[in-house]
Amino acid sequence: MAGPILSRSRVSTHPWRDGKPCTLVFEEFEIMKLTRASSYAIHAVAYMAQVKEKDKPIASHTIAKERGIPERFLLKVLKPLVSEGVLKSIKGPNGGYRMSKKAEDVSLLDIVQAVDGPIRGQAPLSEENKKNPLDTKLQSVCNLAAESLKAALKKVKVSELIKR
Repeated sequence: MAGPILSRSRVSTHPWRDGKPCTLVFEEFEIMKLTRASSYAIHAVAYMAQVKEKDKPIASHTIAKERGIPERFLLKVLKPLVSEGVLKSIKGPNGGYRMSKKAEDVSLLDIVQAVDGPIRGQAPLSEENKKNPLDTKLQSVCNLAAESLKAALKKVKVSELIKR
């Protein structure tokens, strides 16, 4: 799956409007757009973090219904969250999913990278000369941007997102 998309456009949206994640903004310019998979994963984890009975598993169809997520897509998103230790999967007729960590121990970076893979800077190389010095500089800029993005996502914990 592709990672977060970085771009510049004149879209003016705000993070977590109406309780739903959307585009992060800086001075009216779009700087990061979460993938649909990451957005659904954040919704699912936030929903589970808000449940009063933390040890009781929640069925995927319940999460899908409550958050308006297609269940088939949700199941694809939950699998890597389990693999990365963000969620725990419980089998059986009363099974489902639950948090495997406290909400304050799970960051947006944990969720995004579990679902979309590692965030990396990647500048396309020029076709004519593979040793072009500009390519090296562009790659450094992209790497720096990726590190900044990772640092920003790491600072935001699920517990902060679910505060009322």
